[in-house]
Amino acid sequence: MTLTVLAYALVIVFMTAIMTRRLSPMTALILVPVTFGLLAGFGASLGEMMLAGVTKLAPTGVMLLFAILYFAIMLDAGLFEPFVQRLVRLVHGDPVRVVVGSAALALLVSLDGDGSTTYMITTAAMLPVYRRMRLRPLVLACVTMLASGVMNLLPWGGPTARASSALALEVGEVFTPLVPSMVMGIAWVLYVAYRLGVAEQQRLAGLGSQEVEGSDTQGLVVDDDDHTHRRPDRLIVNALLTVVLLAALVAAAMPLPVLFMVAFAVALVLNYPSIDEQKALLTRHAGNALAVVGLIFAAGVFTGILSGTKMIDAMADSVVQLVPPGVGPHFAVVGGLLSIPFTFFISNDAFYYGVLPILARAGEQYGIHGVEMARASLIGQPVHLLSPLVPSTFLLVGLCGVDFDAHQRFTFRWALLTALVLLITALITGIVPFHS
Repeated sequence: MTLTVLAYALVIVFMTAIMTRRLSPMTALILVPVTFGLLAGFGASLGEMMLAGVTKLAPTGVMLLFAILYFAIMLDAGLFEPFVQRLVRLVHGDPVRVVVGSAALALLVSLDGDGSTTYMITTAAMLPVYRRMRLRPLVLACVTMLASGVMNLLPWGGPTARASSALALEVGEVFTPLVPSMVMGIAWVLYVAYRLGVAEQQRLAGLGSQEVEGSDTQGLVVDDDDHTHRRPDRLIVNALLTVVLLAALVAAAMPLPVLFMVAFAVALVLNYPSIDEQKALLTRHAGNALAVVGLIFAAGVFTGILSGTKMIDAMADSVVQLVPPGVGPHFAVVGGLLSIPFTFFISNDAFYYGVLPILARAGEQYGIHGVEMARASLIGQPVHLLSPLVPSTFLLVGLCGVDFDAHQRFTFRWALLTALVLLITALITGIVPFHS
């Protein structure tokens, strides 16, 4: 009981500290779990727990560090400049088209099931357009993450495979009935992008920004970037290097951290061969890279302590025990709603392998089949990506150049509504039963 109370108190204090901006996400991820770990009496073993968590996330931290630096080189060198110029002409200075196009691109790229790749490709292509049109990067981060949250339900995206394996189910029987929910989710994401695009259009009109008519971009392009870093003569080489890198990522030719380390080194030497140029580039982007990687290792401390102290297990058991008997027949809906906070506060691995089997056993007592609980457990994925425990989200905010907490506040309601759209569609189609 004491461990359960401390677990909930940890979550409440952690979220309060971040949302009220009394602590930065990095310091909250470290200090809050350490404090509650000491209160729970695990002082002697906290170091091992923290190190285990950091060690588990170390490859991710390395990958993100060199991924950020690699795409920083490509952006500085102007690899995406021709694409941006063409896109700017196609959108005719219309913020609505740009934001909806961003969502469509993210949905398309998300077919590979890898959030990091989606974020890197989408932001690399669209962020220069946003900067030129004075659109807020928060909007780009929002629609990109929403698209990834819906497409993350693909069998190769991760959560669906975890839910299936945790309950010993065939992936097809979990995923195939979810297709209508995904289609509705995709339509919703495009609608949100349209709404945000309209809001940006109105905001820019209020600022008195110049609009563009036809294909003329003179009133649109206001580029304050320093063009001294551009390397137009290396465009083809950079493009080939990036294509090879992305192909290797999809094919899993080598571990992701190694791929990005090698690609970064090659790109740096090709584009900025002198030591002074290399130092200048690292200085320009070190702050952004350090902030992202620091958060990753801080998240390792958080997950290490929650797992090592068994606070996650205590929370899961308490939730099952707190369900009123009258709610039992609706336990599939309860499971879907619980997946939203659970996948936010703990990792997908911890939820699907630790919590979902408990929820499924409880659901069986009320006549809810395991496959139905598995589908319901996927509802929270759009909100899950806002969690400070998701490494790829740090990559997204790092590439967009926005604060993590600002991204959370801006995107949360849209992510929550996306999850509810998935749940409502699942209830209408009957793949998640409202009543046993």
